[in-house]
Amino acid sequence: MRALFLVIDLALQAYVWILIAAAVLSWLVAFNVVNTRNQVVATIGQFLYAITEPVLRPIRNALPNMGGIDLSPVILILIIIFIRYCIALYILPNVF
Repeated sequence: MRALFLVIDLALQAYVWILIAAAVLSWLVAFNVVNTRNQVVATIGQFLYAITEPVLRPIRNALPNMGGIDLSPVILILIIIFIRYCIALYILPNVF
């Protein structure tokens, strides 16, 4: 059972890194550092969008319009950190 919670913790940590990669790629595209006409960049961008957008969309809908600033990845990362701490502090010590 402990291994299952450690795998969940690892998956949550990997998702945080995916969120960071999606944010960095969106900045690079916005500032024309990388071109989405490049097939590799477009494929990576589509993958990151497909894996992060279903989770970020409800957070974006709940947040007020802040102009051009998107705080939904930051809020999702904070939620994930909270879940990871809850698992580490309250669930793992009680699992044998």
